[in-house]
Amino acid sequence: MATSANDKPRNVLLMVADDLGRDYLACYGNRTIKTPNIDRLAASGTRFASAFASTASCSGSRSTIYTGLHTHQNGQYGLEHDWNHFMTHEHIETVPKAFNSLGFLTGIIGKVHVGPRRAYPWEVFESSQSRNVKWVAERAAALFDRASDEDKQFHLTIGWTDPHRDETRGGFANDFPEVIDAGLDAEVPDYGLNEVEVQRFMTDVPELRTELVQYYKSISRMDLGVGLVMEALRERGLEESTLIVFMSDNGAPFINSKTTMYDAGVQLPLIIRQPGQPSDIVNPNMASFLDILPTSLAWTTGTQDPPLINDEPIDTKKSPTRLGNSLLPILGDTDLIPVSEWKHHVTGSHTFHEVQNYWPTRYIRTHRYKYHRNIAYRLDFPFAADLYGSLSWEGVRNQDGPQPIVIGKRPLEQYLFRGPEELYDLERDPDEVTSVVHQEEYREVLQWCRQMVEAWQYETADPWLFKDGVSATVMEIYVKQGLKLPDRYEIDLQDPGTKHAKAWAPPRRPESLEPPAITSQPAQTPQTPQAVSTSQTVGMRATTTAPAKAWSNFVSWWQDS
Repeated sequence: MATSANDKPRNVLLMVADDLGRDYLACYGNRTIKTPNIDRLAASGTRFASAFASTASCSGSRSTIYTGLHTHQNGQYGLEHDWNHFMTHEHIETVPKAFNSLGFLTGIIGKVHVGPRRAYPWEVFESSQSRNVKWVAERAAALFDRASDEDKQFHLTIGWTDPHRDETRGGFANDFPEVIDAGLDAEVPDYGLNEVEVQRFMTDVPELRTELVQYYKSISRMDLGVGLVMEALRERGLEESTLIVFMSDNGAPFINSKTTMYDAGVQLPLIIRQPGQPSDIVNPNMASFLDILPTSLAWTTGTQDPPLINDEPIDTKKSPTRLGNSLLPILGDTDLIPVSEWKHHVTGSHTFHEVQNYWPTRYIRTHRYKYHRNIAYRLDFPFAADLYGSLSWEGVRNQDGPQPIVIGKRPLEQYLFRGPEELYDLERDPDEVTSVVHQEEYREVLQWCRQMVEAWQYETADPWLFKDGVSATVMEIYVKQGLKLPDRYEIDLQDPGTKHAKAWAPPRRPESLEPPAITSQPAQTPQTPQAVSTSQTVGMRATTTAPAKAWSNFVSWWQDS
């Protein structure tokens, strides 16, 4: 048996929902959805209010969770299935590789959606699109028993297929025979058209409400599955030796959310329960999905970067250094931690959804600002197939009344056609509708965001760090030989030459870890979303919290660079 942090067996249960938006759980403030089992998990652990995916696309997002790397680092640039066929590079260190090396029983049950198998060698591999959450729970219980029989610790990933759309235009598998045969339709609550909540990023049309009813039912079905898996843990006495993580891969499957880097697409639920931690914690600090693998390793080994054994070296390439941080040291925090002790920004990287949906973009999100660098901004923003084919989008685009069509608060033209950069002040514009890129009072904030994103792209060898219309990352070999690469996004057709252009050089991070304050209005302390909580610890700094060592190391690295 592998040795854990305190010589006692420690396990990991990771549950990933499919297309679950953050605000579709009761514990995140939804007033009508019924999710008692997930709410119970949140009440016994930590609910992060500011957790962010790197990308709002299924395969890509899952790959970041399973590798601790952005997609431009791990190679999973888009969807894995069918004609898309994007795959993680085989030399990348992944969850199953890491935990196999540590002697754990590793497994995945349900939706996998990453590849190839050689990069993800789960020992128990039960890939399935089943909506029968009872079957999923039974297979999870079988893995728990096998780990006990083999005297092993386990790392189990459950990929719920709910609440993803099915392949009809407005359905969420609620009428599937396997769902009805398992009696799940009778156990899921009914919802009325006037009960569902239309979020701010949506346009309220009848077709949307019809779909939301089905979406809610699919979420409640998944919640039943979470309850059954938790029951199987408790019955085997494993609840107090297992780190439990519940999260989603990307935002809700509606226009203006899924596949976009707006907050509706990437600000997602993240619930973590560590045995022995304070209960009912609502944590406002920033968490990245790149933090999940380091957190799991820290729980099981005592360090987020343990030495691992690769019994089957793929080639001479080395997996990139993970940039995430273990979340364990901050699980008890209910106030913002100073930037010297914890990150105040996250970054994200999106390139493809489906293979025909090419729209590379990068973002940085602070507590107040959101900056998007849209590399291929001259292309229309693409529609994912299931969203374009949905009844809700058909209802939005065929509305009677004055034009133009608006999606939520965003005009359709603005949704489709975006500039090379977007910058939003989320205190004034939480829906990311009015970009302040060209406003003078935000000039220094914009410059800070640009520097941060370009330095991060360079440090992570992002092939989409574009200058003069080409990849600066790729062209650097020629820059070192004397090529002058103009420091501009694309070729200037009025003056395409290089003689008078400023030369690009490897970017450096700005001196400050936080964006400068604007002069017209002092920056306000970000507020934590209202908690669905009865805990008396809310609003108090947990006394057991210590700065994350990795983040302290990052701050030192920053200052030395």
